[in-house]
Amino acid sequence: MRMFRLDRDEPLFEIASYGRAGPGRRLSLGLMEQIRRTVTRTPEVMVKVSGGSGSSSSRGVAAHFNYISRKGDLDIETDDGERLIGKEAGQQLIRDWNLDLDEDRQRPDLFAVNRRAPPKLVHRIIFSMPAGTPPQKVFGAVRDFAREEFGSKHRYAMVLHTDEPHPHVHVVVKAVSEQGVRLNIRKETLRRWRQEFARQLRARGVEANATDRRVRGQSRAPKLDSIFRAAQRGESSHMTARVRDVVRELKAGSLGRSGAARLQRTRMEVVRGWQAVRDRLLAEGKHQLADQVSRFVSQMPPPRTEKQWLAAELIERARPSRTRDDPFVR
Repeated sequence: MRMFRLDRDEPLFEIASYGRAGPGRRLSLGLMEQIRRTVTRTPEVMVKVSGGSGSSSSRGVAAHFNYISRKGDLDIETDDGERLIGKEAGQQLIRDWNLDLDEDRQRPDLFAVNRRAPPKLVHRIIFSMPAGTPPQKVFGAVRDFAREEFGSKHRYAMVLHTDEPHPHVHVVVKAVSEQGVRLNIRKETLRRWRQEFARQLRARGVEANATDRRVRGQSRAPKLDSIFRAAQRGESSHMTARVRDVVRELKAGSLGRSGAARLQRTRMEVVRGWQAVRDRLLAEGKHQLADQVSRFVSQMPPPRTEKQWLAAELIERARPSRTRDDPFVR
């Protein structure tokens, strides 16, 4: 369980390891600052890689550029600082990056027995901050992050969106570098990117943090409204089946026990780690921060599996019209 690198030289803070290491580990100033940001719930950065087939064809890439530029109304800033605008900006980048040639070179043999999905031509990444964050500071942080991470290696372009409450930047990165090296994005890559994005924001005076959601006592809630709407409209047999499974398990009293047990074990490790950190802070005379850690741990919501999130929402939706025949009444 990790809280991430504070700067390029700071060792990783593994919260669970503090619960196992025993006394004696001193906390650096950098680590104490990360602890303060976490327990005071400093806004967390979001970095997300978009999936789907739109990254594997020049037509899909053109459609994505058209989308993020709002059909050419918004500037697309390139890696060399050029600003492109207009409906043809995406096609110009496809030509400049030779994506149409790359697509031809990697086209699978139509008669191959074991055909694989075509590799990505680009990666589509979103960098986001909560509502109220100055959009231009978000854009500046992403610009400097991209320059340090991809500059002179991977071609990239980006667009700032401010039409939603949370300012966010769409970044399109060519999947193969100028040196012919393919960019592979793993979980650890995303963790490092989140930490670097937060660091860039803090350099601009924006409070930002990047910690694992489990360290913050959060289990991932599914998009409940979209799940229920899809199930009600019959648009997704998968979503409908998920809701029906939860209803069946609620009636049987056997809701997601195995997943819940795993979440509980993880939570116990996290709590032991935080308790060890609190004890270390007390030993070093940092009583106020130690008290904040204690309050933070005591206010953690109970861990929930996806099925438990769905069950809670089902029960809440049924509450106003409960009757004796209501299947959720126990």
